[in-house]
Amino acid sequence: MRLFHCACGNRLHFGNTRCLSCGRALGFDPARRAVVALDAGADGLWRAPGGGGQRYRNCANVVAASCDWLVPAESGDALCLACRLTDTIPDLDNELNRIYWGRLEAAKRYLITDLLRLGLPLADRWQDPQRGLVFQFLADADTPEGPQQIITGHAGGRITINVAEADEIHRERTRIALGEAYRTLLGHMRHEIGHYYWMRLIEGSPWQERFRALFGDEREPYEQALQRYYQFGPQGPDWAVRHISAYAASHPWEDWAESWAHYLHITDALETAGVYQLTGMPQAGEDIEQLLERWHQLSEALNALSRSLGQRDPYPFKVTEPVAEKLRFIQEVVGAAGSSGGAAS
Repeated sequence: MRLFHCACGNRLHFGNTRCLSCGRALGFDPARRAVVALDAGADGLWRAPGGGGQRYRNCANVVAASCDWLVPAESGDALCLACRLTDTIPDLDNELNRIYWGRLEAAKRYLITDLLRLGLPLADRWQDPQRGLVFQFLADADTPEGPQQIITGHAGGRITINVAEADEIHRERTRIALGEAYRTLLGHMRHEIGHYYWMRLIEGSPWQERFRALFGDEREPYEQALQRYYQFGPQGPDWAVRHISAYAASHPWEDWAESWAHYLHITDALETAGVYQLTGMPQAGEDIEQLLERWHQLSEALNALSRSLGQRDPYPFKVTEPVAEKLRFIQEVVGAAGSSGGAAS
């Protein structure tokens, strides 16, 4: 994630809503992928100082979900780009659900900014009824038919997240129970969006045969593969060499989604490190070997610093050569999609 600056010159971070130096209100303009300083106009709209007359409104979720994203004044949309992608939320009469929904939307805003950074195709269900992206945030419930458990996952462009994932205690218990090295809201979203982009970019495309050569044949029965994984764990003596995580070894679709999530982890963290001058900024056309060499140095330092503070390693994974080949493929797919002009509309 980049750093930003207020009109007064003060340094700003993604998610800031007020400049602590000059007191100006702040908002995020997704078209510019930037936090912008705002001056109030007599017409009730916001204006960016020196912004060429650009006028904004707050997203309609500014209070309900603490959304700091902006909507162009001339737009007919009440919601910002990120909030338009959510069509189902939990019952807000439950105070915990209000808290969880806010956390989920905050993670989703970070995810969408990631997709904008990469120039990936991004359309909602109104723009693309067949393949548009949509999120639903749902809670487990007791029904007349019995308990209804919400399963986090992706189907046909619809990403479902169980709101319990926004409860840190629940999420940590689940992480330990499943033997996972890493489990976060942003990690969930990056994983599930990987399934969405497999549908958008790989399925039925010229990329599909190369995908099968690297990740395996996705026509392997999915439910049976997951049942086998949850019963027996990852299969094969060399699964840890061939996959970025144990779950990636369960099925080619999951291998893709896990690898996709790590590509987003790595490239975003390197951009952030670059703006803090901890490493060089990612360059256009940079090959995967150069990127991973810098990532190895940075992740090693991050892990060592975390140990110094008594914390778990933030990146407890090893990028082996087979995994690097998968990341190279993802980099090619992302680059081709980005160069085709498939960004947000």
